[in-house]
Amino acid sequence: MPRFFFDTYDGERFVSDDEGQELEDLEAAKAVAQEELPQMAWDELPDGDQRTFIVSVRDKAGQVVIRAALSLVVEYPTTAND
Repeated sequence: MPRFFFDTYDGERFVSDDEGQELEDLEAAKAVAQEELPQMAWDELPDGDQRTFIVSVRDKAGQVVIRAALSLVVEYPTTAND
């Protein structure tokens, strides 16, 4: 089985995955990356009004094969009564 490495960036801190995970294929790696994003957002809620969370998936050669991102944006919509 191929090994994939999941590097993360939360808008402030980059963490490189040195161990990786053996997974069936690229689709399985994509699923792991997508599952990681909401947890990252929950763990690192932004102090400001916007933050983008990124998981970059590398293969054993070090090439990025998937990049998944989740943007969290806080908006204050105006209303007619304001």
